[in-house]
Amino acid sequence: MKAAAPSLQCPFQTIGVIAKQGETAKTRLAIQHLASCLRQRRLRVRFDPLAAALVGAPEDLALEPAAMGQICDLAITVGGDGTLLGAARALADSGIPLLGINLGRLGFLADLPTQAIETCLAPILAGEFDAEERFLLAARVNGDPPLLALNDVVIHKWNTARMIELETLIDGIFANRQRGDGIIVATPTGSTAYALSGGGPLIHPALDAIALVPICPHTLSNRPLVVGGHSHIEIRADSAHDQGHVIVTCDGQADVFLTAESSVQIERAPHPIRLLHPKGHDHFQILRAKLGWAGHPAGLNAV
Repeated sequence: MKAAAPSLQCPFQTIGVIAKQGETAKTRLAIQHLASCLRQRRLRVRFDPLAAALVGAPEDLALEPAAMGQICDLAITVGGDGTLLGAARALADSGIPLLGINLGRLGFLADLPTQAIETCLAPILAGEFDAEERFLLAARVNGDPPLLALNDVVIHKWNTARMIELETLIDGIFANRQRGDGIIVATPTGSTAYALSGGGPLIHPALDAIALVPICPHTLSNRPLVVGGHSHIEIRADSAHDQGHVIVTCDGQADVFLTAESSVQIERAPHPIRLLHPKGHDHFQILRAKLGWAGHPAGLNAV
């Protein structure tokens, strides 16, 4: 039987589906529902290996996320922000847009609810969506290939109860030397992640800025610093005392230990990612919902 031709009304003809790591019944049901919706619209679907296993897809329809950039017009993640972060790093060079279906709790990036996949997805597949670009950071340790981060690059202590000492340079100019548990270098996207917990500022995604947020600094005057988005940032550890105790983590995933001669070079990655949202996407509405800004403290009446 001849395969049905893809729908011509949809600007995306080949869709990549990427599943949250760790098989759960909730993930399986969401992937199966999504695959059914896409196939009903006669779209070509490719799956990452885990998603393919969850829906029982043939081997020839399974692809690693990085390979989806060569043949897919859109990648849809099913999980939470962590799943979308991983997809963003894998697909950063390809330029294909990303859309997130949220299975988690606190999702700032993956904003399609699982209970309304079909109703929320249909307008997007018809070309009715809001799109935005988010830049990533590239971190190099000793000239090694760069590690990408959509949220943050974190230099922090490991396996020690004492503080570490870090030196920060901005565009080659010495900024400060601090003692504490580390430092978070965050994009505007990452300003609602670890940097938020560290007392950093919330930065609107449209701003071209990078936040440097100290982790438990020993000096009370050491405050978060916001610099331009094209700044070159270098972090050096006190190699004489901290060798083997300092680690670099990108988006909470890739880890690299700093050696005696190590420094971390951080700058804006050359390729941004493109996120898709339902029409009428409102960043402040998301902040109100996720951070509980909409309510009033108990016992107080609205003014």
